[in-house]
Amino acid sequence: MRRPQLDIQLKTPDQIEKMRAAGLVVAEALRRMREAVAPGVSTADLDAIAEATIREAGGVPSFKGYHGFPASICSSVNEQIVHAIPSPKQVLQPGDLISIDCGAVLDGWHGDSAITVGVGDVDLALLKMAEVAEDAMWAGIAAAARGAASGKGRLTDISHAVETAVRKGGRYGIVDGYGGHGIGTEMHQDPHVLNHGRPGKGPRLVPGMALAIEPMITMASPRTVELADGWTVVTRDGSVAAHVEHSMALLPDGVWVLTAFDGGRARLGDLVTARQPAASTTP
Repeated sequence: MRRPQLDIQLKTPDQIEKMRAAGLVVAEALRRMREAVAPGVSTADLDAIAEATIREAGGVPSFKGYHGFPASICSSVNEQIVHAIPSPKQVLQPGDLISIDCGAVLDGWHGDSAITVGVGDVDLALLKMAEVAEDAMWAGIAAAARGAASGKGRLTDISHAVETAVRKGGRYGIVDGYGGHGIGTEMHQDPHVLNHGRPGKGPRLVPGMALAIEPMITMASPRTVELADGWTVVTRDGSVAAHVEHSMALLPDGVWVLTAFDGGRARLGDLVTARQPAASTTP
């Protein structure tokens, strides 16, 4: 079923279970890549880990071949914000900050998630920025859960919660023009989810909605430039950026963070649906 206006795909609880399976494949790929991040490792090495993990699980990398994208992950280092193409020539150095975005499709349903990881000894200010981005993502997810539970929530409540958390965290640039999105039988669906804005606008938050929430922030200016490869987006002023993302779904009794091993329980508590066991046996 799809809502008119923005063509928002609403999922049944059983379909969300299938999305959860895809989400766990992505979570495992990101776990393995996080463990592999170290000085001397190339972004192509990380890409190989992701593809092997996804295919071992019976899935297909969502990104590979998407509008011609040549890899299974986006591996954005330092001033690169999103969509950077993995390369054997991009070798991680101590002090780097890398954002790894990964997607998988399993049984026709997509999962999409991103993490930001420090390489070796990293400037504490950069690690704080990454933490602020992650806190903002969880604030957005919590706002979605509360909005759906009240029956009064609107899409931009998520955007406002993300922005508020970032502003509370420090003086960071919130990248404009890029943000979260609907997800389901396609990787990118309506609606687009901005990381800033006034609350109370847009479609209602209702059970069946599945969204990828993904803050992207910088140490300075939010202005961006796309490189000649047609994919890599960098900060115009060369400042370092952070990007994090989780896919989540709204159910009648709560939210399910589909790409988190614990379903979001540690960060969201009772806002999480009972479909996610209280004690997870996965990593």
